[in-house]
Amino acid sequence: MAGLYIHIPFCRSRCIYCGFYSTTELELRQRYVDALCKEMILVCQQAPIRTIYLGGGTPSQLTISQLQQIFDAIYIYNKVETDAEITIECNPDDVTKGFAEGLSHLPVNRVSMGAQTFNDQRLRFLHRRHTSSQVFDAVNRLRDSGIQNISIDLMYGFPEETLSEWEDDIEKALSLEAEHLSAYCLMIEEGTPLYRMQTEPLEEELERLMYERLIDKLAVAGYEHYEISNFAKPGFRSRHNSSYWDGTPYIGIGAAAHSYDIKSRSWNVANIRQYIEGIEQEKRLFEEELIDENTRYNDTITVGLRTKEGICLDHLSERHRDYCLKNACRFIDDGLLHTNDHQLALTRKGLFVSDMIMSELVWVD
Repeated sequence: MAGLYIHIPFCRSRCIYCGFYSTTELELRQRYVDALCKEMILVCQQAPIRTIYLGGGTPSQLTISQLQQIFDAIYIYNKVETDAEITIECNPDDVTKGFAEGLSHLPVNRVSMGAQTFNDQRLRFLHRRHTSSQVFDAVNRLRDSGIQNISIDLMYGFPEETLSEWEDDIEKALSLEAEHLSAYCLMIEEGTPLYRMQTEPLEEELERLMYERLIDKLAVAGYEHYEISNFAKPGFRSRHNSSYWDGTPYIGIGAAAHSYDIKSRSWNVANIRQYIEGIEQEKRLFEEELIDENTRYNDTITVGLRTKEGICLDHLSERHRDYCLKNACRFIDDGLLHTNDHQLALTRKGLFVSDMIMSELVWVD
């Protein structure tokens, strides 16, 4: 089985924190959609597709007819399982009554929406296009259109944000009764407008308290903390994202999209015009790297250890298993990792220093 990721890079405007590949060249949308459909012919595989994810960028910047064109191509050139999870990312202000109604005629059964915060002043600071009230309107419209699996993205760690303000954001998100919540600390990535603004991050201890409060409040509300940044009601884990964490192969379509087939990973050119022109000439512009045994082990550590279950030690070679356990000993003794004969996973205490733990467990030549 495999996952299918389709990158839709279009944004009406860019958020100041975003490091993903995107473009505001909206006039290229139809040519890009045509190129996506043509690339599917070039890379289609026989493996059944278990999950489909339209990410961005802002996929909801496409029209319903353009989305229909993409799904028509998906089902023509791929073997999609009948119970596949099919997700589209949407901006709240794009979810008009007409757009929500249009989604009901597509195979979409899951929507991921970036609320980020319910503080309108902070939304303006981030250059988000929506208001907090539009998040509630969008959720109601999606429910009315039959979408019963909604994920909400939240962000914390804003400059000068207080713990009380973050708690208010959590409570408002819970009132939406979304099936899934993702929460990320604001990252000031080099190359973004936020970085150029020389923004000062919050103190680490306050960010830690915010994360602890998130975990506690969502646990009380009945959400399973199944990955460092992800929480789900029972039965509503993101199957697509989970496939990344458990090493399931995936196919990436579109500019800057990544693919993985266990033996190698590849990524398309991160330039929309070069991507379109290449596909129009039936030539994919991409780079590729082969994955050796040590790299595969490191991927297992840095991706699999993020999950609640952690990594299965039985899946490691004897050499890597011994190396992993030797380096994990002090973290186990310190209560940062827990293990049995088959699994190695972060404890709650270990969640807060996960990057440090992973860096100590990866293989260094």
